[in-house]
Amino acid sequence: MSSLIHHILDDYNVLFDEPLYSHTSFKIGGPADALALPNSRDELIKLLSVLKNEKIPYMIMGNGSNLLFSDCGYRGVVIKIGSNMAKVNISNSSIHTEGGALLSALSAEAMKAHLTGLEFASGIPGTIGGAVCMNAGAYDCEIKDLFESAEVLTNDGSIKSYSQSEMNFGYRISRLMTEHTILLSATLNLKPGDYNAIKAKTDELTTIRRAKQPLDLPSAGSTFKRPPGHFAGKLIMDSGLRGYTIGGAQVSEKHCGFIVNKGDASCEDVLKLIEYIQNKVNNDFNVMLIPEIRIIS
Repeated sequence: MSSLIHHILDDYNVLFDEPLYSHTSFKIGGPADALALPNSRDELIKLLSVLKNEKIPYMIMGNGSNLLFSDCGYRGVVIKIGSNMAKVNISNSSIHTEGGALLSALSAEAMKAHLTGLEFASGIPGTIGGAVCMNAGAYDCEIKDLFESAEVLTNDGSIKSYSQSEMNFGYRISRLMTEHTILLSATLNLKPGDYNAIKAKTDELTTIRRAKQPLDLPSAGSTFKRPPGHFAGKLIMDSGLRGYTIGGAQVSEKHCGFIVNKGDASCEDVLKLIEYIQNKVNNDFNVMLIPEIRIIS
């Protein structure tokens, strides 16, 4: 595997036996056989072609803010699309961005350009690739509301362009997720706004986030999807699970919709806690909570 990957990527762009806890916000996960960091879409396409031809397992990740990796790691190649593929260009009211750009960085660039619409994303730690894939959102706003088009790498190695109507956006889902395709770049449409008003709204949402979310502890964000007619965090709280702990994994005392890593949580701890929460809430309220985090076990 080493020689195959080195034929495509520079030495410093591939890491072998790399601990995945170093690449996720949960700070959980054993070693990957290899972690690859392509510099361009051409390198990504070449790498995927080799891995497919050699039948080497692989997966794509962004900033690792919504992932739970197994304690055993990943047998294959984890391809991280991040800062190496994060170019951003702003033209009039449009932002064109590569898939590895951070949402927080895009929000900041939009504010500098006096463009409004991305304030909600200022505190979301993921990349635009992950955000489009799962139609990320907060405070009654979602990526689909700003989305214009995307360039996507399909499973057969071809590049296609999708419009907003072709993306099949839904709650925490899109065509990219169901078809397991990769976002290369996206174009978002924003609106001109007043810088001071944009900054004030961004600051307000940041204050709310800090007050309500457990940002001081490792987590993967909201653990469960919002069930129709309910809020996952309130159901968990009303089940008496605030602060409930298994091993190093705990239902956040600050926001029951988050499972946090108290410092030594294993993947097994988190999975057991997820199952316990699901069973307790289902027994109490006849609602089955569905994980929002992506579990790679």
